Amino acid sequence: MSIHILHLHSSFDLGGKEARSVRLMNAFGDRARHTIVSAVPDQLGARDAIAQGVKYEIAQDPPSLTGRPSVRRYEAIARFMRRFDLVLSYNWGAIDGAMAARVFGKGVPPLVHHEDGFNADEAVRLNPVRNTYRKIALKAANGLIVPSRILESIGYHQWGVPMDRLRYIPNGVATRDYGRKPDPAAIPGLERKPGDVVIGTVAGLREVKDLPMLVHAVAGMNTPMKLVIVGEGPERGAIETAIEAMGLDGKVILAGFVPEPHRYIGLFDVFALSSKSEQAPISIIEAMAAGLPVVAPTVGDIATMVSDLNQVYLVQDRNAVGIRDRIEILAQHPHERDRVGKANQSRARALFDEAEMIRSYAEIYSQAIGRPGILG
Repeated sequence: MSIHILHLHSSFDLGGKEARSVRLMNAFGDRARHTIVSAVPDQLGARDAIAQGVKYEIAQDPPSLTGRPSVRRYEAIARFMRRFDLVLSYNWGAIDGAMAARVFGKGVPPLVHHEDGFNADEAVRLNPVRNTYRKIALKAANGLIVPSRILESIGYHQWGVPMDRLRYIPNGVATRDYGRKPDPAAIPGLERKPGDVVIGTVAGLREVKDLPMLVHAVAGMNTPMKLVIVGEGPERGAIETAIEAMGLDGKVILAGFVPEPHRYIGLFDVFALSSKSEQAPISIIEAMAAGLPVVAPTVGDIATMVSDLNQVYLVQDRNAVGIRDRIEILAQHPHERDRVGKANQSRARALFDEAEMIRSYAEIYSQAIGRPGILG
């Protein structure tokens, strides 16, 4: 008999946490059925990645996950959660699921909370009011799962989650898929001219990703290049403004959302990030698995993720010039790109394959409901 899982998402557009959640849903197959709630009801793009045959529904008119603290709203959320065998909540935007379980816990099924990182408003310093709220709410969670050691430390030291309820599980991808030859037509509008170096990134177009900085960085390059930005989000206008200001029309491709990164990420020569805040980005693992060198700030766990050879291409003090200079070195030296990329690929296959990730999540979810092995 399958179990019924409720997913409370801060949003369900296809970002890192959503991509992982969908991969787990696909892996569990007919052992589970799923109901999905998005705190932003019109952000549902990740459902396109759910495999055919997986039983799921988007909740219609669920209780709101956003708004001022309210006993009435918490009661409504708790009443809704009681219909399910297991509740999975994701990030700050869905923390009210945990708070509802704290306030109205009788009859509420086990709840496992996931934290993957922070938006621009907490990129430098965590909000103390939110921290207090997290500390109170997470007392009701059967477990807290994080993909980075930094988040593990925050969960323990700042949110007071005891180590027996705190679990670090590295993100993973199907690494072997990324070693295959990419589809040259997978990215709309990408036409590589002789001599062009393709710099690519995969990210939600949000302020915390600071993609205008990446546009500014590549504008100063001497090597002929194309910049490909795969993703959608509210910062598209700001990125377009930066492209126009830097005179890069025709040099930057805003590809929008493109599914199945293993089909196209190998079309890049260099993978780059310019984020203000990250934890353990899945896009970095995808780039490594595809055999790419990575240029990025040393935010979150990135410095511990990439290979030793890649360390010199990380930027300690996040700035456009530092990003540009490191991309330029790799752009001008294809043998170095290959050398660093191969080291990254070996590390991704050794540490970040999704088989172990799926096994770990299945174990935690199954144990939470007292049915070991039910999810495989």
